[in-house]
Amino acid sequence: MEITLQYFDGCPNWKTTAAYLSTLVDEGLAATVDYELIDTHELAITRNFHGSPTVLIDGSDPFADDLAPVGLACRIYRTDHGPAGSPSMSQLRHAITGATEE
Repeated sequence: MEITLQYFDGCPNWKTTAAYLSTLVDEGLAATVDYELIDTHELAITRNFHGSPTVLIDGSDPFADDLAPVGLACRIYRTDHGPAGSPSMSQLRHAITGATEE
């Protein structure tokens, strides 16, 4: 499984997501985690980047929101504890587990 964490430097929330993904790999997740810096508006459009952080699992965004604008912005996730700048650890685990069960 390939996981790509897309981010831009202006948003600090990607570091939380990176830490969660690192923990999941340390727990035994068989995955490669790559990081993709999105640093221009043109690249955001090309990569269909809906904000930082974006997690792609084998190229698909399990948290996709078609109404979210494309561009260099911090992304908001709905979590059990309210809006957050990163998906929760349990949301990531569920998204990844669901991807491996298909």
